[in-house]
Amino acid sequence: MSDRPVAISDRGGWRMARGRPHPALRPFLRSYDGYLETAAVPARTRTLPARTTVMIINLGPPLHLAVPDPGVRDREYASFAAGMHDGHGMYVSPGGQRGIQLDVTPLGAYTLLGVPMARLTNAAADLPDLLGREARTLVERLADAPSWSARFDILDGFLLRRLAAGPVPDREVARAWRLLEGDHGVTVAALAADVGWSRKHLNHRFREQVGLPPKVTARVLRFRRAVELLAGGAGFAEAALACGYYDQAHLNREFRALSGCTPTELAGGRPERRPATPLAEPA
Repeated sequence: MSDRPVAISDRGGWRMARGRPHPALRPFLRSYDGYLETAAVPARTRTLPARTTVMIINLGPPLHLAVPDPGVRDREYASFAAGMHDGHGMYVSPGGQRGIQLDVTPLGAYTLLGVPMARLTNAAADLPDLLGREARTLVERLADAPSWSARFDILDGFLLRRLAAGPVPDREVARAWRLLEGDHGVTVAALAADVGWSRKHLNHRFREQVGLPPKVTARVLRFRRAVELLAGGAGFAEAALACGYYDQAHLNREFRALSGCTPTELAGGRPERRPATPLAEPA
């Protein structure tokens, strides 16, 4: 039996289990987040742009998911991966959710999933469609495991094999990603000059391996920073200034464009009926 430390908590109808991945995986994801909804309460939840690729290993009922891409039909998903997106979507749950969420850096997802991340931009895909039969086997093993600790051990083994076999991101793309995370105001021209590529080549390779082009990625990262500051108690003007928006009106326009609502409306939304993660915010 595994002796992996697992933090168990109860949060308003949810039983949560958090464990740390193997050290070799930690550059790509901080934790395994298991969840069990203790009451079957139907929920409708808004999804927001995030700085991660979200992988849901679903051990409960499927979710009806609407992605930001208007060309992709709303549908039900069991276990799936959702890439970076620059708009809001929605999911509807019948309640009784149970599963594990992994918030993976886009470059980590590029390696672990082994597909161009542009395929998942503003979209989602069933894990079996991405990974084949081994994804179905993984879900079955996780469902049968006797504890969260055992499930996280199974995930370690699965992801370490994927890590060893997957494609390696370009150093230049990884460098550009780090620069964008550190400075949301950096221009594409400055990124291209720093990594020694043309703007066109950087846009192509970055979109292939991250999902969004650099300029749009910077917009999403700035938005996420503002969401986090507001959630931490910052005022609207303070968040606008800290994140490099021209003024509060600019902050409001960006929130409407990316989340479909104003900062005030987002902050006043209903409490979530699922784990509080970058995948979803109150509808």
